[in-house]
This record gives sequence, C-alpha cells and structure tokens, in this order.
Amino acid sequence: MSVPVAGRAAPGAGASTWHAAWLPPAAFRALGARNVLVHGDGPLVDTVLDEVTQACARHGGRVWHSPPWDVDADLVLASRAAGPIANAAAEAARLGATPAVDGTGDGSLGDEGFLLARVDGVTVVLADAPAGLLYGLFHVVRLGAAAFDDDRPARRHQPALARRILDHWDNVAVHPVSGQVERGYSGGSVFWRDGAARGEPDRIRDYGRLLAACGVNAVTVNNVNVHDTEARLLTDRLDEVAGIADVLRPYGIRVHLSVTFAAPVVLGGLPTADPLDDRVRAWWAEATRRVYRRIPDFGGYLVKADSEGRPGPFAYGRDHADGANLLAGALAPHDGVVRWRAFVYDHRQDWRDRSTDRARAAHDHFAPLDGRFRDNVIVQVKFGPVDFQPREPVSPVLAAMPATRLAVELQVTQEYTGQQRHVCHLGPAWSEVLRFAPWGAAGDSIADVITRGGLVAVSNVGDDPFWTGHPLAQANLYAFGRLAWDPRLDPGAILDEWIGLTWLPVTMGDPELVRRTLHAIMDDSWRTYERYTAPLGVGFMVRPGHHYGPDVDGYEYTPWGTYHFADRDGVGVDRTRATGTGFTGQYPQPWSEVYESLRRCPDDLLLFFHHVPYGHVLHSGRTVIQHIYDTHFAGVEEVAAMRERWRLLAGAFEPAAHQRVAERLDEQLRCAVEWRDQVNTYFFRKSGVPDAHGRRIH
Repeated sequence: MSVPVAGRAAPGAGASTWHAAWLPPAAFRALGARNVLVHGDGPLVDTVLDEVTQACARHGGRVWHSPPWDVDADLVLASRAAGPIANAAAEAARLGATPAVDGTGDGSLGDEGFLLARVDGVTVVLADAPAGLLYGLFHVVRLGAAAFDDDRPARRHQPALARRILDHWDNVAVHPVSGQVERGYSGGSVFWRDGAARGEPDRIRDYGRLLAACGVNAVTVNNVNVHDTEARLLTDRLDEVAGIADVLRPYGIRVHLSVTFAAPVVLGGLPTADPLDDRVRAWWAEATRRVYRRIPDFGGYLVKADSEGRPGPFAYGRDHADGANLLAGALAPHDGVVRWRAFVYDHRQDWRDRSTDRARAAHDHFAPLDGRFRDNVIVQVKFGPVDFQPREPVSPVLAAMPATRLAVELQVTQEYTGQQRHVCHLGPAWSEVLRFAPWGAAGDSIADVITRGGLVAVSNVGDDPFWTGHPLAQANLYAFGRLAWDPRLDPGAILDEWIGLTWLPVTMGDPELVRRTLHAIMDDSWRTYERYTAPLGVGFMVRPGHHYGPDVDGYEYTPWGTYHFADRDGVGVDRTRATGTGFTGQYPQPWSEVYESLRRCPDDLLLFFHHVPYGHVLHSGRTVIQHIYDTHFAGVEEVAAMRERWRLLAGAFEPAAHQRVAERLDEQLRCAVEWRDQVNTYFFRKSGVPDAHGRRIH
C-alpha cells in the first residue's frame, strides 16, 4: 500500500511511501511563510538551514544564512557560539533576547538547550550549541503561529534528562522464533532485512528527523538478545553500524550497540569471557578502540546478561558489577557508557514453590551492588518489578541504589498492551511512573532519581507505512520523546501536541471536532485496556509465547513465574512480609507499609500484593469479584464507543489512515470481547459468585 506523504523525499525522488507522522509539511506553515535568518555553522546548523529552506520554499517565506546586509526577519535562529550577527536588525534582536539567558542560573543553555523569546516583533531562538538550535527549530514548529505572538514571554528550554534513548529489538538475520524484529508489531526493521543492512538512508534519515523533533537523541540499532549474526556488528560488520550512524548524525542521534557478554569467546576466540581475566579486558579495550575509530560519536554498549539464557558473569562466579565494570573500563577513555539491564531473574523456577517471586529478583541481585559500579555504568531498570505489564508498582530497585546511575526502561512497543492492534495510549501510565515519589510526597520522584541515567524505551517502529502499524500508536513514540525531554509534562497536553501536528484534517470539516474525538478515543485508552484484561494489578493472563489475547492460566504453571494463584476462595499473590514473599520490604517508607497493609494498598495494585477472598470489599465499595465482572463489561463497551467515534470521522483523514485504524478497532473489539468472556467465565467458575447485574457469563 502506498500512503501519500506530505513530507520530504530525497532530492530528485518522488513522494515517499511512508507517513509523515508529526512532521507533515503543513506543520511548517507558520514558520515557512515568514522571513527567517539562520546564524551559525556546523553540521547540525546545516540541518536547521535545510529544514527552514524547504519550509520557506513550500510556503512562500525567505531564508538567509548570516547575511551581512540588513534583512527584515520574522524569526532569528542563532548560535551564540557563532558570535555577533553582521545583520544589524537581527543582531539587535539577538542582543535583546540575551538578558533572558544571562539573567537565569549560570547563563548557560547547555549542549541541547535553547531560549525562545519575542523581541520587538521578532521571534528569536538562541542556543549555545548546534543541537540546541535544532531542538529550538522543532519547538517553533510545535508552537506554530503561537511562536510569533507578541505577548509570548521569554523562556529557557533544557532537557531534564541528557540520555533519551530508543532501544530497537531488531535482528539483522531473521530469527526462527522472534523474526526480524523481536516483539515487533510494525512490519520489518527500518535498519536490517534478511541478514543485511537495508540500504534505505532516506527512510532512516526521516526516522531520525521524527525522533529529534520529539526529543530523542540516541538509538540502539540491534536486539538485546544478541544472536550470532548480530554479535558481529561489533567487529567485521561494524561498517554497517557506521553507515546508520552517518545517516542519523545530522539530526543529533547517537548510535548505541547491543553486545553479547560472551563476545571475547564468540568473536575473539578466547577460552573465557571472565570479566577479571586480563586477556578479556584487553580484547574489549581493543574492540572498543576500533568502534570509536570508525564511529567517533558512538554512544556505548547495551548488555542483557544472565537473563533468559543470555551469557553473563555468573558463569565465572562473578557478579554484575564485575561484568558491567569490564565494559565500562573499555568505554571510559572514549566517554562512552555501558547500559547494563537489571532484568535478571530465574526463568526456570518451580511453580510449586510459592516462596520464589520473580518480582523480587532485580532488587535481590542489584541492590547489594550499589556503590560498586563505575561512573560510566548505567543500570537500566524496567519501570516495574516484573515485565512491562499494563499495571505494576514502580520497581523498588529505583529507590535502592542511590550511589548508582539508574535509567528507567519503558516499552513503547505494545507487547503486553495490545501489540499495536489495540488503541492504548501509554503517556498517562509513564507519567504516573515518572511522578511516583518512592520516599513519600515530600521526597524525590522517579524523574529525579534518573537524572544521571536517563529514560529508555523499546521502540515500536518498523517499516510499516505508518511507522508503528497502528497509526494512533505513533502517539506513544511521540509521548516517550517528550516525557524524556521533560518528565513533568502533562500527558494530555502532549497528546494534544501530537494530534495538532499529525492529524491535520484533509477536508473542510471541523478541526476541533477531530481533536475532541481523538482525545475521547485515546485519553483513557490505557485504563480501558486494563479494564478488559488482567484485573487489579495481577498481570500475565496472556497467551504464552506471543503474548496476545487472553489465557488466564497460560503462565500459571510454567517456569516463567506464577502470577495470580486463583482458587475457589480467592485470588492474588501474597507478597507481604508477614505471610508472603517479603517483596513489600524492598520498598522504603511509606510504601513498604502501604503495600503491606490490606487496608491501605491501592485497589489497582491489590492483587499484585495480596491474596484476598472474592468477597473482599475494595475502596470503591465493590467486591473483588464484582469489580472483575463490572470492569470487563465496561471495557468492551468503551472499545465499542471508540469504534463508533472513529467511524464518524470518515472523510476527515486520508482514506488509508482511516481504514487502517478502523480495521484495528474492529480487531480490538473482537479481542476485548474474548478477554471479557474468558476472564469473567474463569472467575465465575472459580468463585461460584454470580454477577450482581445478571449479565451473561458463559
């Protein structure tokens, strides 16, 4: 299918066959219709100049690059490092904006920050470094005509987190189980196809452009599960990685690489990968020097070790600090980082052993190592203690390692939230995580904890014409970038930005109706998904393997973990210190006591922390069993309403996009009905308690 794009194509090429997402040409109208002066030099400034030039050519404006003569500019984009502007009028505007920078803090905007100000009828963007100018340009695009309001106050913009990274679980060679992209729901990889680099720089460049426009500044180009072919990206196939880096560099995107801990054995022919072996250290040092000779701005390594069968330091009697510090030592001379995943647990446990608790594992392994990691190690922690479920508590590891750089890992790809066949806007869920205060309301939030480590997510992008399979799933990618830039942004406002940029109506219909309708469909869609799937934080009621659709007991008797313990009397996992696995004790006060207490535990996490009778009364006033029935019926009704709202927007979008969403909503409703019927029937048969409203349960 060819999807028309109002976006850019390579010089001399025809229209692209992929969707323009949040950078359609119409989004540049307010900027491109004006007179713009760009001041500065360097590759990223060249990117800014190129963007402005194309916008002005399309919309009738004019652009100048540091002219020595006077011009009547409406917008000045200036790098302060480039010095005064020879153009007198533009220099006056630049000088007029400068006090708004110097009057705050140390007067520095940093490597990626910028100032937006309105001075005597001119909009001015100032930056200390070219990356800041690029982000400032895209902020002007986001604001549209509002960037030129005379009453706009001057404001500094700087990212809260320096590392804002997307990890691709893309395989170079098609894997017999996980395919080209592991947990990929948007077609093939944008980087690789059938064992080789795709060789489509235009698509990768446009991808980097989308990422920069929402705030992402790094990508990992291959799967954390590093198979034999992918391992060679570190050595004899490094040129392919460098080629990707070359294409992404003009948009400030740095490349990272997933590596196998066993690389000295697999690639180097050594008999060991022991992190304390001098031969192993020397091998990693030389391999890393080769990487930086070829890719000078390389970001670093990502490692999954001793997890789900991947090799790691445990094989040599070493711990994760030993393993991570090995790679950190090789990267340190080049200012690179190693991101070491804390996703370590026993996936061969005995389901009969109720003392084994997968939720405890990361804390048990990593908290005792706090203070032992080198400064260029980032321990990358999944937001919850289990595995990207629709509802989990925040991982206690994030409050247990104050002497370690920590990053939170999110999952933009919807492995457990509908796989881009369901509308499930995750911005509100991530915002809850980032605002969570482990030490109580007066203490730091998770956003504060990860300042030195950053925010990371598993990408949901593929070679699908709409990038993310489901066109509305683009909002999750956009929201991740914006929350990584500023974790305190309101997710509703972020969604509003994305709607305004992406879904410009193609008819003369009411744009406000489109906006209201999309908000009505998407604002609460994460909670809608939660309502018709696993209840009250219990998790993992999905089909094993592919993780799509309901299977209430699918994982209950497997080595991967046990998640609900439903019997005739009740449901839930006892994770208390008093009678259960003791997991609640991994949290600091006040949450260790809140989660321990049956009376105080939040309803939406009750079954994660407690095994309770079906007649237990929630804070809502409903019993657990009635809550299960009510929410599953309500969730289906909400999906049906989503589908009807979307049907009424036919004609307001390009036909291919409207059709794709309509098809996905049909599937979402079918699947939601299946979830409702299986979950309600299961618990009716377990409990013997009928629905208070007499609705049909099979």
